[in-house]
Amino acid sequence: MATDTRSSLAVAVDIGGTFTDVALVDGSGRSWRAKTPSIPSDPSEAFLNGIRLALEQAGASATDLDQVLHGTTVATNMILEGKGARTALVTTRGFRHVLAIGRQDIPRKANLYTWVKPVPPVPASRILEINERVAAGGAVLEALDEASVREAARRIRGMDVGAVAVCLIHAYANPAHEKRVAEILREELPGMAVTVSSDVLPVVREYERSLTTVLNATVMPGVTSYVAKLEQRLLDEGSSVPLMLMQSNGGVAGAPKIRVAPALTALSGPAAGVVGARAAAEACGISDIITVDIGGTSADICLIKDGKIGLTQSGAVGEWPLALPMVDMITIGAGGGSLARIKDGSLTVGPESAGARPGPACYGHGGTEPTVTDAHVALGQLPARLLGGRMVLDIEAAKAAVMSVATPLGLDLETAARGILAIVDHHMVGAMRVVSVERGHDPRNFTLVPFGGAGPLHGCALADLLGIRRVLITPAPGVLCADGLLAADLKSEFSRAMALAGPMNPDETAPIIAELEAQAAAWLDEEDVAPEARRVETVALMRYAGQGGEIAVPYAPDRAVVEENFRQAHKALYGFNLGAPIELVTLRVHATGIAAVPPGVTLEPGETPAPTEFTAVRIDGATREVPVLERAGLGAGARFVGPVILTQLDTTTFVAPGWQGEVHPSGGIILSRVNP
Repeated sequence: MATDTRSSLAVAVDIGGTFTDVALVDGSGRSWRAKTPSIPSDPSEAFLNGIRLALEQAGASATDLDQVLHGTTVATNMILEGKGARTALVTTRGFRHVLAIGRQDIPRKANLYTWVKPVPPVPASRILEINERVAAGGAVLEALDEASVREAARRIRGMDVGAVAVCLIHAYANPAHEKRVAEILREELPGMAVTVSSDVLPVVREYERSLTTVLNATVMPGVTSYVAKLEQRLLDEGSSVPLMLMQSNGGVAGAPKIRVAPALTALSGPAAGVVGARAAAEACGISDIITVDIGGTSADICLIKDGKIGLTQSGAVGEWPLALPMVDMITIGAGGGSLARIKDGSLTVGPESAGARPGPACYGHGGTEPTVTDAHVALGQLPARLLGGRMVLDIEAAKAAVMSVATPLGLDLETAARGILAIVDHHMVGAMRVVSVERGHDPRNFTLVPFGGAGPLHGCALADLLGIRRVLITPAPGVLCADGLLAADLKSEFSRAMALAGPMNPDETAPIIAELEAQAAAWLDEEDVAPEARRVETVALMRYAGQGGEIAVPYAPDRAVVEENFRQAHKALYGFNLGAPIELVTLRVHATGIAAVPPGVTLEPGETPAPTEFTAVRIDGATREVPVLERAGLGAGARFVGPVILTQLDTTTFVAPGWQGEVHPSGGIILSRVNP
């Protein structure tokens, strides 16, 4: 899809665990937003409900749409919940137990003595070995025995599986055998979902490559079916525009690519939020930010320096490392639905969540256990009406839920509620220190951007804990992931591991880069990206000899330049350099189709209106009547001093005492500390 369609009517839908968020924008920059409860049993229904709500506000119909973008957690949930397709794995003879062996390291927060390695997603009984062998340099040591492949297919037919992953030793160096195996399997097993490692992750490291390929195969039937259902729903509504889906790398891609590599969408929702936060910050002239996306179940934290979103291939989904390019962020179980419980005589919060159903006690859907949201309601920081009045909260139910943990601990209502919030805030601050302090960044030099439905309720408290003195509340924090979809570029990566890691040789890298750039050009053609909107960048993944991980640095056809790029990056990341030889491990080409994002709307100047509504809020042991302001009534330049509660369709902002706010012409609100 040509990127200039972004100047027409475009809709973006992000489906979360509790709410589905929608943003609709036209070529002039006018926007409409909607928020509707998610439907876990059929996410596509919430997808369509949200689009209808937004189109109704705009007085438009689905036939007027020029672009549909979507961020989904379908792949993530299938991996986390183990509900993907039963999968078989075909591998080279002698490598049946790669998944079981795994790695010797343990997760960062696991106990060295009690951690138990997770059960592999494919047991040995569903791993088939075939006769073939390719050397590390790509030379064929043993020709492919097609009879062994057909025998593997025969055995798979009796296994009751829905997908097959193919990962042959050193296929990143020579994928010919893998491609032929896939052809035979599709011939022998018609209708079966088949995925090969050379299409998903053509890089070194057998465990990560095998695991990523298996997870891709596991989610392929479900994601393919889900995407087809979305496309059919759009057709039924009268829209035939191609569906674009968000990837974990912060870019969007067409449905055909996602059908081949659905694992690319594993963290698409959080990635979209980071893109939206960067765009909102840039509109306010801010380039260094720490984002925290607080939803109903989790909090996603990311640091952006100089406006650049960092990528990593060391991410994970649940217990599984997923070595695909994704936005470098940390996710923890801390959200508005996080449950407060008493364990061993102490108050704990999360990671378990009340989810969308039954949800917090104040939602009135049958929940009785206290959550973070209930604590806000009990303190008065969250008004009784949400979603523009469409959702009314049960204040007494929230208080009763909080008292269920307060009474056994001998606490009053306010102390227990504040304890719940303090615990969840410190959980998030710990993760924020990982992306900042532990990587050499002083968080006090950054602006905090809290978003998600619960983010603005925690912004001031989190900033105080970190010593941050500026907080940006974006125009629509609760639907920022949807806004981020509208600001996202088309993106794809094309990688090739070197046959043998060693010193960079431009004569060897030139033909590889030419091939990767040809693949990138073909993909950009397929996506119908205009020539002037194309960007192609080459990076080199390098390491010191003996190291187990690489750093991505800008590539240049000059060995000295690339090695100096690596030294600078290594020094910035680790604080030192080594005297060891520098090795080139992988070359990667990033292909981007720059989105033609419509201009933002500039707010008209306006004074802060006199408050007409007040609500009782417990602050420092006393009840105070705090003004409640409707954000839509604040013009550019409007100022206020906390405590203040700002209400809007998608979220509520609690401006704590000691903080003041000013509305930026772009629509963002900049909060700043007024005292030490």
